[in-house]
Amino acid sequence: MACIDSSMENLDNRKEVVLLACGSFNPITIMHLRLFELAKDYMNETGQYNVIKGIISPVGDAYKKKGLISAQHRIKMAELATQSSKWLEVDTWESCSKDWLETAKVLSYHQQRLEAENFNNSIVSPPSPILPGGKRKRIDDIDAGEPKPSAPQKKGPPELKLLCGADFLESFAVPNLWKPEDIATIVAKYGLVCITRSGNNTKKFIYESDVLWKHRSNIHLVNEWITNDVSSTKIRRALRRGQSIRYLVPEAVQQYIEKYNLYSTESEDNNAGCILAPFLKNK
Repeated sequence: MACIDSSMENLDNRKEVVLLACGSFNPITIMHLRLFELAKDYMNETGQYNVIKGIISPVGDAYKKKGLISAQHRIKMAELATQSSKWLEVDTWESCSKDWLETAKVLSYHQQRLEAENFNNSIVSPPSPILPGGKRKRIDDIDAGEPKPSAPQKKGPPELKLLCGADFLESFAVPNLWKPEDIATIVAKYGLVCITRSGNNTKKFIYESDVLWKHRSNIHLVNEWITNDVSSTKIRRALRRGQSIRYLVPEAVQQYIEKYNLYSTESEDNNAGCILAPFLKNK
């Protein structure tokens, strides 16, 4: 008899998790996709969680980051990059906002969506038994001795967690980039899954922050043992210099970039001289 994997056997007892990544995705790279895979493997291997979905939420144009191209293009590239994935999706709510949205607000929006979906799923009545001939027996007609069909057990909405890299986590220390109350909300209410690598001082950074230390049990640090140094900045630099980016981004993304000639010296000057939206809002 084949052995049954106990982790699979107890899958229904695990807490479902949705991973949300916010960022520029300018452009999306293979590293962005790897972050999701690393986080999913880690969370599932704890035996406590079952990652059911990953959401990519590109920042809107109002963020005003230097070199940021149109959200329309960044959304399309993200969709092309995830078109073969069975569990990753791209959400445009943040991208299409005319105003810059704090990450805490984006998390709140997706949490409300998950709760609404869970509520709608929980009110579906269980099917009544099927009689010979294909007709269904009404619940009222079931004999007293017959067990009534039970409603599916309500599991509650999945937990929503913010997926990020170590540099994102350490940006919490940049003055006026984050509101202190937003940092507290993110780590206390939602939690982080942070991809780090050997040599990072992420644990030291958490120790030196009172709010991060207080909620350290809600910060999951995932070691990236197979290191990948690909970044959007390096991709854009290579493109400005006429160098190949093949195998650094999904092939469909590379073709899209070439088709519309998206990244150049001129595009890198987008928003030059602009103040990043958080600094304007949080000063």
